[in-house]
Amino acid sequence: MHEKIIILDFGSQTTQLIGRRIRELNTYCEILPYHSFPADDPTVRGVILSGSPYSVNNPDAFRIDTAALRGQYPVLGICYGAQLLAATAGGRVESADTREYGRALLAEVDAKDPLLDGIRAGSQVWMSHGDTITRLPDTFRVIARTDDVEAAAFRVDGEQTWGVQFHPEVFHTEGGTRLLDNFLTQCGCARDWTPASFIESTVAELKAQLGDDRVILALSGGVDSSVTAVLLHRAIGSRLTCIFVDHGLLRKNEFENVLRDYEHLGLNVIGVDAKAKFYRELAGVTDPEQKRKIIGRGFIDVFDEEAHKLHDIRWLGQGTIYPDVIESLSVTGTVIKSHHNVGGLPEKMQLKLVEPLRLLFKDEVRRVGAELGMMPHLLKRHPFPGPGLGIRILGEVTPEKVRILQDADDIYISLLREWGLYDEVWQAGTILLPIRSVGVMGDERTYEN
Repeated sequence: MHEKIIILDFGSQTTQLIGRRIRELNTYCEILPYHSFPADDPTVRGVILSGSPYSVNNPDAFRIDTAALRGQYPVLGICYGAQLLAATAGGRVESADTREYGRALLAEVDAKDPLLDGIRAGSQVWMSHGDTITRLPDTFRVIARTDDVEAAAFRVDGEQTWGVQFHPEVFHTEGGTRLLDNFLTQCGCARDWTPASFIESTVAELKAQLGDDRVILALSGGVDSSVTAVLLHRAIGSRLTCIFVDHGLLRKNEFENVLRDYEHLGLNVIGVDAKAKFYRELAGVTDPEQKRKIIGRGFIDVFDEEAHKLHDIRWLGQGTIYPDVIESLSVTGTVIKSHHNVGGLPEKMQLKLVEPLRLLFKDEVRRVGAELGMMPHLLKRHPFPGPGLGIRILGEVTPEKVRILQDADDIYISLLREWGLYDEVWQAGTILLPIRSVGVMGDERTYEN
């Protein structure tokens, strides 16, 4: 098992970003609700307390016994986490005159402290807080200041416990990654979390988990399901069967191109042309939510029908990734949404679930795919909604509207690639509006979409 850093989530919007930064430093971490610290886990090497939208002085604020962690593990409190460390040890945290949000400069830095090694005075940091620490406990000492924040960073004497009022995980903080790297060094982390190590351990786990059983997997052409397929294929080979459904709402030539890519990767893929079914069921429907439900239900029906043609299938593979798992629970433990990315399939098909990517962030999925030898154009694909062009067509979906949108989208994406811009943007696409306009075609006036 990999050694790990535990990140206790107090509700900050940047908690996942902390996790991504730790993973980028080749260290495995897990994000858990603030009240869910794993007892007696020998693989834990350190603890990070996240920020929070709450004030530590709010009666309903999320609180834990920080004394139970201090001394047992290296601890780093970030923003609210730092204030919580101070408040629970007898310090004072008060509302600031004005909320501090944005850039600040470190006026003084204790360069001898190992957490701040390589961090210099004058470095820019990012603040986002309404409270400030006005008095530190006796054993706490300031190791960094700004002009407005006396305790921008502190250390507990005799302990590996630190707090920073700023956010080292965000891009705007200069040396933020260096600070987190310093913390991992103090935790004694081996830095062995790499795409290669993940593949090696996951393939071994999949072989043990699945044995000689057969697995079925729905492919979308997207990054997550594609990497899931290649990883499962690495573990169980021909006992994996993939199904790729063409609902008629894919991008131009996408069905044929993706099938060709999958064949090149050695995957056993059943391609299903279900365009007629989806166009028929979408006829006359204009409400976007109703269109989503029709497409989702239709996909499940087609997938289930194809799956029943196969024999001795025991497992359903899914491309669930770590953000899906994290977001399935709030910090209060309340379910927000199911993390199954093909809703209803496991219950309907009575299959056991295997999710080999459920520990990975999206950028890690891409790096694992590259390590597996997958083609770059598959890994760099922009996100594409499950209902496809069905929700990029406002109003009723018809085959003619789909053709128009596919052509327009293909021109747009081709130009982005030609100009070297496709990989510079996170997402790009065209929308077909139910509006006609005047134009010129063949030296004649036109009035159409």
